Amino acid sequence: MINPVQSRLADVNDQILFPREISWLSFNARVLQEARNVDVPLVQRVRYLGIFSNNLDEFFRVRVAEVRRLISVSRGTERQAAKDLLQLIQREVVALQKEFDAIYASLMSELQKQKIFLINERQLDEGQAEFVQHFFRNTVLPELEPILLDESLAIPHLADESLYLAVMIKSHEGEKFAVLEVPSEQLGRFIEIPRQKGRRKGTVFITLDNVIRACLPQVFRGVFNISSVRAYCFKFSRDAELELDPSIDESLIEKMASSLKQRRKADAVRFVYDRTMPEALLNALRKSFGFGRYDSMIPGGRYHNSKDFLFFPNPGGKALEYRPHPPINIPEIDDPASIFDVIRERDVLLYFPYHPFDYIVDVLKTAALDPSVSSIKICLYRTANNSRIAEALINALHNGKRVTAVVELAARFDEHANIEIAHRLTEAGVEVIFGIPGLKVHCKLFSIERKEQGVTRYYSHVGTGNFNEKTARLYTDFSLLTSEKTVGEDVASVFEFLKYNYRIPEYKTLLVSPHSSRSGLMARINREIEHAKQGYRAMMTLKCNNLVDRQFTMKLYEASQAGVQIRLIVRGMCSLLPGVRGISDKIQAISIIDRYLEHPRVYVFHNRGVPEYLLGSADLMTRNIDYRVEVLCPIKDPDVQEVLQDILDQQWHDNVKARVLNEAQDNKMVGRAKTATALRSQETIHRYLQTGRKPRMPRSLMRQVSRRRRSISG
Repeated sequence: MINPVQSRLADVNDQILFPREISWLSFNARVLQEARNVDVPLVQRVRYLGIFSNNLDEFFRVRVAEVRRLISVSRGTERQAAKDLLQLIQREVVALQKEFDAIYASLMSELQKQKIFLINERQLDEGQAEFVQHFFRNTVLPELEPILLDESLAIPHLADESLYLAVMIKSHEGEKFAVLEVPSEQLGRFIEIPRQKGRRKGTVFITLDNVIRACLPQVFRGVFNISSVRAYCFKFSRDAELELDPSIDESLIEKMASSLKQRRKADAVRFVYDRTMPEALLNALRKSFGFGRYDSMIPGGRYHNSKDFLFFPNPGGKALEYRPHPPINIPEIDDPASIFDVIRERDVLLYFPYHPFDYIVDVLKTAALDPSVSSIKICLYRTANNSRIAEALINALHNGKRVTAVVELAARFDEHANIEIAHRLTEAGVEVIFGIPGLKVHCKLFSIERKEQGVTRYYSHVGTGNFNEKTARLYTDFSLLTSEKTVGEDVASVFEFLKYNYRIPEYKTLLVSPHSSRSGLMARINREIEHAKQGYRAMMTLKCNNLVDRQFTMKLYEASQAGVQIRLIVRGMCSLLPGVRGISDKIQAISIIDRYLEHPRVYVFHNRGVPEYLLGSADLMTRNIDYRVEVLCPIKDPDVQEVLQDILDQQWHDNVKARVLNEAQDNKMVGRAKTATALRSQETIHRYLQTGRKPRMPRSLMRQVSRRRRSISG
């Protein structure tokens, strides 16, 4: 990626903060490493190209858009720093795009060896061409709506999630330009066509854009006397920020719907195009769309919208994909006895996707039917289409329960889906709360009130991931189910705050953003610093998605200089520079990229031999700590603590899929001695949860302490 000197653009005063935008690109480079990795199954490697492209789209819509806004509102040195950062982003993205193109070409060659062919319109034989023409006339042409570029006409606002063809038409009337949306959302991107004549084996695909290229003259039939017509791909990324005007007197749902329409007209922050596009056509597009000096115009290959590779088909057999992990069932929960009896006996820790998400749905379905349950409250941030969670809530209402759902309408890119589920729940009679103006509700909570022997008992859920059946198969996340009294009362207090946000509760055990997460985490880090200064062993393990909050970063530097051993497992952005002499000598950091997206947030503090474990939704980002409603829950159950520690230990000792996060963030793999056993944590964790047997690895001090504590308390 970049050298350490470049990395210090973010803070010239301290020179010890890595720019978070460049760190994010470093994360996406790790995804690209998986596409290049020959040990990854072939079709899975192709799908990593889709993940990389989808990530990059979001990066421009969110991160780059923020930098552009900073340029427009800043002055002086701050403005210049933002302009320098934007130029650095541009260079890094162009370099990544070149690497992407090289990997793409290599993967296409590898697919051909497996008799999987992705051909273009120039490679069609006579029979295939006839099939494509028929498919185009009957299926594709009715979906096409070409737009001619005319200086006298305003260009309509184009969607930023779509793929377009810029068309150059040469005719007796002169040169004309047009724009054409590729309807891949309706028809799919990869079209299977017959094998070539004489080829007995294999599967052949052509992209939808190449189908259109093969039949372009038909699109403009009867309009021009065409001598030649050619098409070149391009795509947009638009600013994803939503603006809600507080002065307009309308419902929040109406405001959100209006803002979503405005997003379609937002400024374009990236324009990616085929580098072979003629200059005249490129200039026409640039003029029509009004690109400015701070817009990122990125030349690329013939194909764009590579996020479609996320769904690349596999006609070549199971060996070309990851072998599915069989779901791990928990016998006590599968027992026909009440799930509430199990949770009352002990805390239950679920780890998705290793455990089936059905357990969460079953808890809510059971609560919907249980005569002893009086109410259910839940926070919904991102939900699946046709959500079974929503079905369970509506069923609970039909069975006489009081049901409250906090729906976060401003969950980025899921706003429309959340408006739909809010409508659905409201129409069914569920009490729907839309959170708090200025604070996204990001916590992963539900609270079930149950009458037991005349007393109300709370059954609570605190998790790291969303109540989403689809993403629970793709992301690793923890869910804690507990009937612990103080946790239950605190979770109930969070819901009271979400309904009556002028009342700020006093929480007994939870850390809740924006009230107590920063102070609570800082107090625990300061405690480790004091222990180190007093000569005691001091250490912490922090696992999160992003670590970019300045105050926490500086505090971790302080802890390192005091002698606290710090282990970081950070999936994405990391502004902290580990291993810098005199500043962060005691800090080590890794990032794991594998078949599942690492999503949990778990924070562990040594606490002089009585480890403290926190689990929840808050990343170490300013927005999560100060501008969202987040919850971190202390883990008290010794058995759950041990499982958490065993999982963290396996991740820390991963020597197959872990990368070292160093001062340059150049994504070097964790080294492995020739005699060392390979440890791929996502595989060993599955076996551990299935069998209870831990892999052979260095013993964790935290785990030793935890065992010692259990033996003393027992």
